[in-house]
Amino acid sequence: MTSTLQTRRKARLEVNARQKLATEQGLAQAFGTFTQAAGSLERSYTLLQNEVGRLREELSRTNAELDRSLEENARMRAYLAQVLENLPCGVVVAGGKEPRIQVINPEARRLLQLPPGWQATEGADTPEFLEKLLAHKLGEDRTSTTAGDAEQFGRRFVGISQSNLVSRNGENGDRIWILRDITDEKRLAAEKEASRRSLALAEIATLLAHEIRNPLGSMELFTGLLAEAASNTPETRQWVNHLQAGLRSLSATVNNVLQFHAQAGVQLVPTDMERVLSEVTEFLQPLAKQRGQQVKFENTIGKVLVQADANRLKQVFLNLAMNGFRAMPPGGSLRASMGWAPQFPGGLVRIEVHDEGRGIAPELLERIFDAGFTTTPGSPGLGLTVCQKIVEQHGGEIDVQSKLKEGTRFRIVFPVAGGQA
Repeated sequence: MTSTLQTRRKARLEVNARQKLATEQGLAQAFGTFTQAAGSLERSYTLLQNEVGRLREELSRTNAELDRSLEENARMRAYLAQVLENLPCGVVVAGGKEPRIQVINPEARRLLQLPPGWQATEGADTPEFLEKLLAHKLGEDRTSTTAGDAEQFGRRFVGISQSNLVSRNGENGDRIWILRDITDEKRLAAEKEASRRSLALAEIATLLAHEIRNPLGSMELFTGLLAEAASNTPETRQWVNHLQAGLRSLSATVNNVLQFHAQAGVQLVPTDMERVLSEVTEFLQPLAKQRGQQVKFENTIGKVLVQADANRLKQVFLNLAMNGFRAMPPGGSLRASMGWAPQFPGGLVRIEVHDEGRGIAPELLERIFDAGFTTTPGSPGLGLTVCQKIVEQHGGEIDVQSKLKEGTRFRIVFPVAGGQA
């Protein structure tokens, strides 16, 4: 009995020992597996940390590059905005079927005369000239063009170039207008054309004046002969005076045209001013008689020589006299006088031509020497221009004083050649 119990106890002990051994072996195996797993996790964690560090560095570099890119983009946008603001031409960009303004620079605002505070917001009224631009059409549908069109916006002429932005699918997108102020170009072109026409007219006028002057000389000669033949016939003499006055007036106009367009220089020789003025006074007598007026010449210094072209000087005094005759009523007197210039006696001779006419308005005095300016209907307005031109060619000066209803006084100063004779 006792032996059996011992045997059973021993068996149980062996079973327990084997179970314990198996448990210990399982625990050891599990611990080994855990250790392996922990090592593997540790290695994975290390790799993960390394990868996170690498990704963090890469993200940092990417962010830095993005910041630089954004900075560059902002700088470029600011630079392009500054360029757009300061372009010497206008730029307008509009999109949509009913075009809405996307971009408009200051020069475009100036050319289109937009109100200072106007903004292209929804519902805002479109100013007149901007609406005119948006309605501007090219001759044909173009995706890229430089149009030679020109429109007038107020007082300005604006050259317009238009382009259509093309999308990737080939459809037309926003429209771009480039505006350029061509007002000065238009003005220069008009002035060039006017100059060309003026030159052509000058050539024709000069040719006609030459053709007219030749027979005028003969007619003047024959009227002089008629005057001598009719000296004893008062009625005939009166007719001859009218003929002489008309011919001399026409001769003065023809000579003005020739002098105004003359290109050749003057030939200056010592000239007796007293003789020039006396001959002009004699020449003017028929014109004065025809108008019921008088012409007088007074010399207080005797014979004086001036380096001059006698015929051109006669034209000066003839023009001044003709203007005086036109300004005076019948009974008026035209007086010419010769004396020394007070500031330089013996060196400068001064000639004055004074009429008793209606005078010249103060606001017109600065314009009387301009070519084409006249207050007399039918006059070409060349007389005083020719006077100024000839006087300056002789190294002299001419000025004018005038009072309304009292008359006009022209003063001319010439340097003396050889002094008083």
